[in-house]
Amino acid sequence: MIYEIRFHGRGGQGVVTAATLLAEAAVFEGLWSQAIPFFGAERRGAPVVAFTRISNKPIRIYSQIYNPDAIVVLDEKLLQLRSILQGLKSNGIIVVNSSEKLKFPKIPSQRIFTVNATSIALKLGLVVAGWPVVNTAMLGAIARVLNIISIESIEECIRRKWRGEMGEKNSLAARLAYENIRERD
Repeated sequence: MIYEIRFHGRGGQGVVTAATLLAEAAVFEGLWSQAIPFFGAERRGAPVVAFTRISNKPIRIYSQIYNPDAIVVLDEKLLQLRSILQGLKSNGIIVVNSSEKLKFPKIPSQRIFTVNATSIALKLGLVVAGWPVVNTAMLGAIARVLNIISIESIEECIRRKWRGEMGEKNSLAARLAYENIRERD
């Protein structure tokens, strides 16, 4: 089994860090994983893509993910780009940072989940250069939806990345998103 996740966000939201932390949490649980960033000379606010593969066996491929099992969108406005959902498997999962007001087109055979990671980040003061940093909240949402990696492993990897108060705030963001993600009809 290889589970492939594609992350979409904007520079400054922590897309690459999210992909890396998810891969680290998989290793923490005894699985094989890899995180692959994909960006050019991006600047804050420019679209960024990153990938994570998780498997119970060694992973022998290293490339972009073209047919993901799940797509994680850290900025709901990116859904306006039709390429965001390109290649998603027919039974795929979409996890979106959304205020719940977003109108989704009907996407047959795919499940859509939303969590307001932005409000969680703002509530906890996770703001850098005026931008809410939503990556750790989205990791909590992913843990809940994918049910491959436990929220405890996500929290542990977050605390290892950021020590002290920052680690605790980011860990709490993951836990709050884990508890508040909702499936859309």
